[in-house]
Amino acid sequence: MTNQKVLIIGASSTIAKALVQAYKIMGNVKVVLVSREPEVIPIRDVVYIQINDYLENTIVAAIEKIKIVDNTPFTRVFICNGLLHSDSVKPEKRIEDISAIGFQNTIWVNTVVPMIWIQKLTPILTSKIECKLVVFSARVGSIKDNKLGGWYSYRASKAALNMLLKTTAIEFARRAKNIKIIAFHPGTTDTKLSKPFQKNVPKNKLFTPEFVAQSVISVTNNMPIDGTASYIDWQGESIEW
Repeated sequence: MTNQKVLIIGASSTIAKALVQAYKIMGNVKVVLVSREPEVIPIRDVVYIQINDYLENTIVAAIEKIKIVDNTPFTRVFICNGLLHSDSVKPEKRIEDISAIGFQNTIWVNTVVPMIWIQKLTPILTSKIECKLVVFSARVGSIKDNKLGGWYSYRASKAALNMLLKTTAIEFARRAKNIKIIAFHPGTTDTKLSKPFQKNVPKNKLFTPEFVAQSVISVTNNMPIDGTASYIDWQGESIEW
């Protein structure tokens, strides 16, 4: 698909970088990137906006910069922020492992930050032009699908994100009918986020970032603007909420 304008938030992630490369190969796609990192993808004709953090005032300031790129509406938005582990945060194996600070950090990154972006972007996404808004979720956010337990904070943050996305889609069906909200599960991708957990993943289930980028582009291209939120995986198959 050509003549698109794409916004990628969290552009330093491995999947985000693969998305940029995929769109640039297509041609006739204007790409705008937002990241806390220095210019990680020095590609001609890509607009790069660096921010210091994901606090609300910073997001508002970033959106002011996004608005002056040009007047054409965005046709795709990808929110790629996510936290599974860090130096101070680890997925909990037992209830005893839950930390209030770790839980708050995980909820902030995985749930609150995407919703602040959506809230502040809504005025510039609402138009007569179809826009697919894709937020990277995870299958472990499915309450119905939870059969293994563990990973308390990560599961809770993604389940909360899914609920908020579904609620937003209900509102958008009334006031922003051009926007389709998609909660996307990329599968286990060969990135820094999944590296500590790849040992037991079958080879055919560990995806390259390039594969995931092509999958999310293809899947979202084929989704109709129908006033609902879709929770899907890399194959385009629905996941139970």
